[in-house]
Amino acid sequence: MKRLPFVNMKIAFVGKGGSGKTTLSSLFIRHLAAAGAPVVAIDADINQHLGPALGLDEAEAAALPAMGDRLRLIKNHLRGSNPRIASAETMIKTTPPGEGSRLVRVREPNAIYDACARPVELDGGAVRLMVTGPFTDADLGVACYHSKTGAVELFLNHLVDGPDEYVVVDMTAGSDSFASGMFTRFDMTFLVAEPTRKGVSVYRQYKEYARDFDVTLKVVGNKVQAQDDVDFLRKEVGDDLLVTVGHSDWVRAMEKGRPPRFGLLEETNAAALHRLKSAADATYALRDWEHYTRQMAHFHLRNAESWGNERTGADLAAQIDPGFVLGEGVATPA
Repeated sequence: MKRLPFVNMKIAFVGKGGSGKTTLSSLFIRHLAAAGAPVVAIDADINQHLGPALGLDEAEAAALPAMGDRLRLIKNHLRGSNPRIASAETMIKTTPPGEGSRLVRVREPNAIYDACARPVELDGGAVRLMVTGPFTDADLGVACYHSKTGAVELFLNHLVDGPDEYVVVDMTAGSDSFASGMFTRFDMTFLVAEPTRKGVSVYRQYKEYARDFDVTLKVVGNKVQAQDDVDFLRKEVGDDLLVTVGHSDWVRAMEKGRPPRFGLLEETNAAALHRLKSAADATYALRDWEHYTRQMAHFHLRNAESWGNERTGADLAAQIDPGFVLGEGVATPA
């Protein structure tokens, strides 16, 4: 079997709209950057707020190149010389890599980063930021948002990044995260939940959907004000509750566009971010490359049968390379 060096740390933030997942994902990205870790940050939410949460002004955020508008470029780069993929037109969001495919890394230069990523300077260093692009008036009635997030799924399927490198994705809100197999592409999923019945409803949905796919899920309780809030979350989500986060003057200043140095973040909230990183890092030893590859093929076959074969006019099952397993020890194609 052909094996590739797949030792990544991919992290998703999910939760209902208004739960604070974008704020927490931006804090976590800042925490990683402050520690000197290489980071690719991706805004895959239909409401594109990660750029401003990382300090961009409105004009800078609006000027970010949309991955959804560069899908053909992304497909052509990733398919490389893979003989199982005849053209970009026959490549769908779940198409897995095989022999000849181009893979991407966190630190490397490549055509996708050139077209879609922009550096964002944070305390401690810069991160690469990519965005799916907003859902515009032109999309109404002719497209769904998942046509844009498909670019992110392809990127994740072809990603090979090393230890202490991170890809952090701010996912679309609610159960929309389950519209494709992308929810299985992460080493750790942090679900942001407020201490309310509505706040934990997405957790129940996510837990049920993810149960059969070995998704590692931890809950971050947000907007917690008192011990009663902690007790409520603990009762509702049990041991999945990892940390809780309360009021932050630092976040309030950031939301006004005047963030202090990140080192001035409240000690309790900084400790919570450290726990998130430790929990994510601990999943590294649990990775099963063959299982990950089988999941990729599973969702690709489901999409091929339900709509992909008809839309492309091709047998997309043939895109699966049966001898290909993501793993360690073999150099990736140029």
